[in-house]
Amino acid sequence: MTSPLIADPDLHRTGGSDRPVVEVAVGVLLRPDGAFLLTSRPEGKAYAGYWEFPGGKVEPGETVEQALRRELIEEIGIRIGDAQAWRTELVDYPHALVRLNFCKVFDWVGELEMRESQKFAWQQLPVNVAPILPGTVPVLDWFAEERGYQAATISGA
Repeated sequence: MTSPLIADPDLHRTGGSDRPVVEVAVGVLLRPDGAFLLTSRPEGKAYAGYWEFPGGKVEPGETVEQALRRELIEEIGIRIGDAQAWRTELVDYPHALVRLNFCKVFDWVGELEMRESQKFAWQQLPVNVAPILPGTVPVLDWFAEERGYQAATISGA
């Protein structure tokens, strides 16, 4: 297993070092112009107000794709077409150890409806929203790599 990305390393880890890994399905929605969707974390959740890609926990018995389909309906009111498994990232947050299963999504139906009172923004590199959730930063790096950007240009916020 690769070493996790450590978010806020100076903060105490709830549950200690033997915490279970929480599987999370994450949708990287991409428009034809290359813009990608970021949403803010709702009030009452860890890192409220931070910007991230939408998604949520994989429930027992679900595949990542099934969880992503369910979460995107629940959170932002859209039904997705194919979800292409892309990359994974293990992130050690103070509140949980999570494996983010990123899936690229190019096709969906429905209008965006922020069902948890979150905000949304279509972004290009460099992004102009802040703060960015630590687990989201690797995706911006991957986009920069794919698109030929210098790493220093990914976050304009």
